[in-house]
Amino acid sequence: MKFKNIFKNTSTMTTENTEIDQELEEVTLENNANEEQIIVEELSVEEQLTQDLAKEKDKYLRLFAEFENYKRRTTKERIELFKTANQEVLLAMLPVLDDFDRALVEINKSDDELLTKGVELIHEKLKSTLISKGLEQVEVKAGDVFDADFAEAITQIPAPKMKGKIVDVLEKGYKLGDKIIRFPKVVIGQ
Repeated sequence: MKFKNIFKNTSTMTTENTEIDQELEEVTLENNANEEQIIVEELSVEEQLTQDLAKEKDKYLRLFAEFENYKRRTTKERIELFKTANQEVLLAMLPVLDDFDRALVEINKSDDELLTKGVELIHEKLKSTLISKGLEQVEVKAGDVFDADFAEAITQIPAPKMKGKIVDVLEKGYKLGDKIIRFPKVVIGQ
């Protein structure tokens, strides 16, 4: 009987051990599952941070590129402004230059060489000052083919040999840098 009790106890113990083993396995599985879940959460946090970093880098690069474009654009605008800043003053001086040209033509008809030389010196000084400020004469002359991009036709006269060509230049044209500020006024043949 003692044997039976021992066997019963052993059998009960075995059953209890098996139940304990099962509980231990379940707890272990739960712990492993929790650890895996924590690892997965940590990876997703890392992935999230990586994605956030990539977004911030992209935003930074775009902002930097936009700023560089802004700097280039404002620098270009400033250079253009400096080139054409004195355009109004130069436009106001062009009639004075035209008057000097007409005066020189009339003074050259006189016999007074000193007067002619004095007016020529003043004329050259005015022209060199305007040229130093960026003013250039638009080169057109009689016989050139008329181009509406570089000259303004005032009138047309019948001239079979000069059809579509410049017959006479009535007023000189000028440009400031690459921009024409006053188109030459010409007569063209018809």
